[in-house]
Amino acid sequence: MTQRYSLLLVTALIVVLTASFAYAASDAVPAAPIGHADPHAATTTTASVAPEAPRSTVPWWIWPLSLFIVTFILGILAVLGGVGGGVLFVPIVGGFFPFNIDFVRGAGLLVALAGALAAGPGLLKRNLASLRLALPVALIASSAAIVGAMIGLALPANVINTLLGATILFIVAIMAIAKKSDFPVVPKPDALSQSLGIMGIYREESLGKDVEWNVHKTPLGLALFIVIGIMAGMFGLGAGWANVPVLNLMMGAPLKISVATSKFLLSITDTSAAWVYLNQGAVLPMIVVPSLVGIMLGSIIGVKILAKAKPKAIKWMVIGLLLFAGLRSLLKGLGIWK
Repeated sequence: MTQRYSLLLVTALIVVLTASFAYAASDAVPAAPIGHADPHAATTTTASVAPEAPRSTVPWWIWPLSLFIVTFILGILAVLGGVGGGVLFVPIVGGFFPFNIDFVRGAGLLVALAGALAAGPGLLKRNLASLRLALPVALIASSAAIVGAMIGLALPANVINTLLGATILFIVAIMAIAKKSDFPVVPKPDALSQSLGIMGIYREESLGKDVEWNVHKTPLGLALFIVIGIMAGMFGLGAGWANVPVLNLMMGAPLKISVATSKFLLSITDTSAAWVYLNQGAVLPMIVVPSLVGIMLGSIIGVKILAKAKPKAIKWMVIGLLLFAGLRSLLKGLGIWK
């Protein structure tokens, strides 16, 4: 009980500090990230001055509070639906909050990163996340994520929203039709995986025995992680939705190894892309702090609800939510639904 009250006290303190920051910055207009700077903003003439944009009549504290409530719900749904918080965060907050999409993507990377950092040590301790599998993949995916972040910050907001919407709809299709294999059959490990030593043994408690595993199709799998890394950096999405199918269905790693290694991978891939957004000024504390607190608290509640919830019903609810958010982003980018 004492730990619970301490957590609530720390949460309240963080929210108050965030609100104070927002109040102090309420009279200042945050500069757009460098990638979206207006090329016509600096001119050598003073003949015309653009009229000042009308100020919002909404109280400043509404947006951090609303963001906290929404991300708290998303944290619950992310656990119950078995998806990363970033996959839900970016399309929903980007589509329905009046924030620049660059700030939303920067916050989305940090949201996914926070969950990965929280889970990573425990997964490594239990020998579920494989360093031999993660490191070569992380090297490729993190390098590609840096490139993806730079591309994303250079593209116009409407293009990003259109591509984000299309990507989310693609994720919905993968979630709806993809199947999982607890113990894929690997007839023979390939030469690359053997030279890198990608293999291992873990304790499968449900069977009461040790399971030995290998992987195959390693070159193709590593090539796909280039695409996954670029998409993760460009859209600010945690890439667990793509990591697991590639590791499990294509390369042949057991499902538990794939899920745990994917979670550990996010702590490396998202860190690489997050630094680009931070360096370009696309990380706004007023968005990041309530989002992180909301997601973390929601995840704690979601874990407790998970034992009583029906996974299949939750999965289709998450798919429906992503479908709606993806359509919203796509139509917003196309200028149909503003």
